[in-house]
Amino acid sequence: MTNDWTGFALAMMVFTVSHFLPRLADLRGRLIASLGRKIYFSVYGLLSLVLFGWVIVAAAQAPYVELWPPLDWARWAPMLAMPVVFVLAVWGLGVDTPYTLGGKRNANPTQGVPGRAALSRHPLLLALALWSLSHLLANGDLAHAIVFGGSLIFCKRCDPALRRQGNNGPRSGSGSIFCPYRPVFAQADR
Repeated sequence: MTNDWTGFALAMMVFTVSHFLPRLADLRGRLIASLGRKIYFSVYGLLSLVLFGWVIVAAAQAPYVELWPPLDWARWAPMLAMPVVFVLAVWGLGVDTPYTLGGKRNANPTQGVPGRAALSRHPLLLALALWSLSHLLANGDLAHAIVFGGSLIFCKRCDPALRRQGNNGPRSGSGSIFCPYRPVFAQADR
C-alpha cells in the first residue's frame, strides 16, 4: 500500500460497505435462500475476517499521527482483555437469539432457561466492545483510534436498538444487551 491514508481509507470503506450491502434489497435473504444458511454465513464470516485483517494491516501502515503518547499501563489492557474476548466470541457463536449476528429472527430467548443469553444477549458484540476498548487504550495514534473508536461507537449505538428489540419477555432483562443482569438473578432466586 501507499504511504498515505489511501490504503487505510479504502480498507475501511470496503469493510464497512461489506456489512451494509447485504441488507440492501434483501440481498442477504436471497443469498441465504440460494446458498443455504450455513454456507452463506461461512463465506460471509470468512470474507469479513479477511477484510478485517486488511483494515488492521492498513491501520498499521497508515501515517503515524499521535493523539496521546504510549502509556506503559495501557499496553497491558489488550493482554488482559483478549482471553475474555476470545471466550465471549466463541460463546457468542452458540447463542441462538434474534439479537446475534446470523441469529434466527424467530428465535425466542424468553422460552426455557436463557443459559448463556442471560449473561449477554449479544456476546459477540460484548467481545467487540472489550476488544475495541482495550486496544484503543494501548494505541494512541489516529488510524488505530479510528478503527477501535469506530468499533466501540458501533457497539454503543447497537445497544439501544437491540435493547428495544429484546425487551419482549420476563427473562429478556432490563439492562444493556451487554449484561442484562435481571435474568441471571431471576434464575438464582428460583
